Amino acid sequence: MQICVASEPYDAIVVGSGATGGVAAKELSERGLTVLVLEAGRDVNPQTDLGHPMRDMARRAYNLTISRRQSYQAIHPGYWKANPDFFVDETENPYTTPDHKPFYWIRGRQVGGRSLTWGGITLRLSDYEFQAAQRDGYGNNWPITHADLAPYYARLEHFFQVRGAQDGLPQLPDGQYLPASPLTPAEHHFRQVLQTHQPQCPMIHSRGFPVHAPTPDQPWSRASSVGSSLRTALATGRTTLCSNAVVSHLTFDPDTRKAMGVAFVNRVKKTAHEVRGKIIVLCASTIETLRILLHSTEDHQPSGLRNESGLLGRHLMDHVSATQFFLLPGMPKPESPFPLSGSESFFIPRWANLNGQREDFLRGYGLWGGIQRFDVPSVLQKGDGAVGFLIGHGEVLPRPENRVTLSGDTVDAWGIPAAHIDCAWSDNEHRMVAHIRQQIDAMVDAAGGQCMGLADLFHIPLLSGWVRRTETATTPAAPPGYYIHEVGGAPMGTSPANSVVNPDNQCWDAPNVLVTDGACWVSAGWQSPTLTEMAITARACDRVVSRRDIA
Repeated sequence: MQICVASEPYDAIVVGSGATGGVAAKELSERGLTVLVLEAGRDVNPQTDLGHPMRDMARRAYNLTISRRQSYQAIHPGYWKANPDFFVDETENPYTTPDHKPFYWIRGRQVGGRSLTWGGITLRLSDYEFQAAQRDGYGNNWPITHADLAPYYARLEHFFQVRGAQDGLPQLPDGQYLPASPLTPAEHHFRQVLQTHQPQCPMIHSRGFPVHAPTPDQPWSRASSVGSSLRTALATGRTTLCSNAVVSHLTFDPDTRKAMGVAFVNRVKKTAHEVRGKIIVLCASTIETLRILLHSTEDHQPSGLRNESGLLGRHLMDHVSATQFFLLPGMPKPESPFPLSGSESFFIPRWANLNGQREDFLRGYGLWGGIQRFDVPSVLQKGDGAVGFLIGHGEVLPRPENRVTLSGDTVDAWGIPAAHIDCAWSDNEHRMVAHIRQQIDAMVDAAGGQCMGLADLFHIPLLSGWVRRTETATTPAAPPGYYIHEVGGAPMGTSPANSVVNPDNQCWDAPNVLVTDGACWVSAGWQSPTLTEMAITARACDRVVSRRDIA
């Protein structure tokens, strides 16, 4: 870790080192700015953090049975695939929710953030999402369109070496891809069935990153910021990385009310610090960014953000999701296993509520899936055939009652007010989930398959309890937060009356503060949000530098 204050005031301070923080640091430092990246968690080391499955399982067992510091996060499948140290200690990082309104906030506090556990799916949003309100009359349109982000999408897809195919679908714009990863034999069969029985449901190769094979020169996946964007930023010599910096709030000039800097607490020593910068870019992840902004209002800080519209923290969204496993009998096992990753899988993009067709819910959803991608010994599988899954993730409407505030009586291990998350699904989401499950059943039935639970598909005695609890918690729909696609709370807009930030992601109250992670979203879309969050970040950094707003 380098010294945080060596170049004060920095041209830019980036809060967060994950997917968007890495892009912000790269874009700004490549344009000649001095950049400080503040990361709340520890530094990482590939020698100690990667490739230790037995150690990781032992730590999971300890965390669940003795320390109980990762109870909520253990519900998520990603917890069982990655180093558990890439998920936060819930006892040190508490948050509150109303009774009977669970929210599963899955977090990663280390250099690289949640990009180290990201699934690596990269889908563009279309104008069906950016201009959704224009079509159905609900909520607000985004102040930008796909055309505004297209050059940044393309640049990032090229930089990250994304794989995919040109599918020509208006609801899912094509990008700049390396060749698509191959489908499995069972996926080819499933695709042919859909073309025959449900031609309105196009099945395409997924778009994203393949499984990473670590090398001495590239130990980290390019899907992670430490293996791509943050690494590039540090190589410029103009980016300083400060880990173990738990940000509390922003500080402000009492005369201009512009932000002067960032106040943080050293995670290890618990000492308070402040660092100054001309631009501040918030990339801490949606809810954490909202917590920082809320703690930076004039209710808590001298000359802080006014929040006159009262919108800050409101309209929190996530994707509503429904998961179904199934078995396709009679499908021979491939000679070699097929991996499962962001590009090594498939998508059935949104088809509901398009081209004048109307369901009994607003907006739409897509299905992510894979078949023959579970490399499980035959002795552990119940029944012969190809095992597959389909996961629907649908667009959640932005509703003002779904919100983040500051907890009145709960603080974290560093004395900083914790987030209070009040979020629940509406009738619209419940109707969408019913449609998702009905459509999945019809697709599997048309393919000659049978929908089943994981415990019915595999002999997994050691994990059967966890599997049953997970299936209970996620049926018929997983609770908010579970899909780790939370967005909203500081939306972009055309005026201070309808938004928190302007079309260039500048806070109306403090134009030198940029909010570029998921907090700035106006509506959720159905697509995985990370690529769009990074494109928004690249665009905002480009525009702030071109206007020379660092003076």
